[in-house]
Order: sequence, then structure tokens, then C-alpha cells
Amino acid sequence: MLKDIFSKQKKKKYATIPSETAKQDVPEGIMTKCPSCKKIMFTKELSKNEKVCIQCSYHFPMTAYERVESLLDEHSFKEYDRDLLTENPLGFPGYLEKIEQDQKKTDLNEAVLTGTGEIGSFPISLAIMDSHFRMGSMGSVVGEKITRAIERAREEKIPFVIFTASGGARMQESVLSLMQMVKTSAALQTFSDEGGLIISIMTHPTTGGVSASFASLGDYNFAEPGALIGFAGRRIIEQTIREDLPEDFQTAEFLLKHGQLDAVISRLEMKEKLTQILDIHCARRELEWLEN
Repeated sequence: MLKDIFSKQKKKKYATIPSETAKQDVPEGIMTKCPSCKKIMFTKELSKNEKVCIQCSYHFPMTAYERVESLLDEHSFKEYDRDLLTENPLGFPGYLEKIEQDQKKTDLNEAVLTGTGEIGSFPISLAIMDSHFRMGSMGSVVGEKITRAIERAREEKIPFVIFTASGGARMQESVLSLMQMVKTSAALQTFSDEGGLIISIMTHPTTGGVSASFASLGDYNFAEPGALIGFAGRRIIEQTIREDLPEDFQTAEFLLKHGQLDAVISRLEMKEKLTQILDIHCARRELEWLEN
């Protein structure tokens, strides 16, 4: 009937399930969900906010190159030691294949990016660990690159700044990995004895041998909000002491409360705070030079 043909269509009670073709038309990665507050936001907006959640300030993991872009003065970064490549001294099955996969995925030669750059026009030697590469685990090349970055700071008489993120020592290299704790710590001590400035910023997570060596040896020890920082795992400690640990145990805020950190600093304020510290340090060095 004509009445039926020209009548308005009734609204459907239930939403239509998108077809597989429609799902494929939606660009992948356009939206990001915060694992803390569950807010869904545009990925571009999150990136513009230094990968800090707009609603709850959760700090998403950053790649090493993203941190360089957000922290250093434009075009000031110069990378060093990209030619150092990991070997397989213990013949661990599949080790080098996994390293090659991460090299392609991250465009890094290892789990740390090192070089020189400027923050607020102040020159620094920089090391940035990247959890996207073997969970930031510390092997021989990681230790060597960090040691060289410290020695470069010593030679050029500039501050050394390191951002740590690690699951600890790399099991595939056994004792060779653990040796890096001593090597890096010795280099920091030599640098410190000559008046060098060391700034360590611990990001999520900083654990194992990294937290027990160079990560905790700064003149300033900072951390990003919510970062997991510790040596042994929570379950191991609870089983050893036979006690339940506080809910916030091994967080940056817990360490700050117990005097193991100097400050917990948001990524949005990091460049400003570091610039202030570098300014104070350089002013002090100039005053010492004038007095001498």
C-alpha cells in the first residue's frame, strides 16, 4: 500500500553490529585507552601532552627518541656509539634473533640511547633506557654505552643525565651482565670525585641490577609519578619476610616518603626542573672558577 511505502521507517531498537569491512576502515591506533582511569582519548592529543593521560596524569611509556624530542632543545642531540652491537658469548639459543627483532622494532642498536645534547641551552651527556627493547634489560653493550656516556661527560666537563627503565640484568649474558653494575658505578664515582654533576631520573619500571647500581647513584635522584622502583619482586620479598607489604610499596611515591628519592616530577615539568638545576650548577661552577 502507498501508505506503507511512504511512511517513515521506525528506528531500530538495537545498534547494528559493524561489518568486518567497516571495522577495517577505522584507522588503527587513532584512539588510546588509559590503563589507569580507562579514559579513551585521541592518540595525537596524548602525544601532544607528552604521553601523560589528560584525565588522571598516568605516564605512558615513552620510547628513547620520543624522550629526546620532548626533553632536549631542538636539533641539539648527537647520538654516540650506535655501532656497538651485542654478541652471544654464552651461545644462548635464539638470543641474537630476538635482539635483531628489537633493533628493527625500535630503531635502536640496544636498550639504551646515548649522546650529547642541550636542555635549556645547557650542554649535557645523556643516556636514555628504553623498555621497548628487551624490557630495557642490561647487557654488556648497555653497560658499555652508559659507561662511555659518563666518561664523555667527564672529558667534556658537562653534567651526566640518565633516564632509567629496566627489568634488570639480562639473563642471556649471565655474569657478564652483572659486571656492568660495577663498571658503571666505578665510572660514576670517578666522575663524581672530579666534581661532575649526576642526575638520575627513574621511570617505570626501574628494577633489578639497574636500580641497585647506576640508577640510584645520582647527586639528584628523581622519578616519574607511579614508577615501579625496586630490586627484588614484591612476591619474593613477602615470601622472605612473611609479611604483607603496603599497597604502594616500591612506587616512586613510597620511595619519596621514605627518603630514597629527592623528588617525584611529572614529565610535563621535567624540562623546566632540569633546566633550573643545570642553571644553578653552572652558576656555581662559574663562581668557583672566578674564586680560583
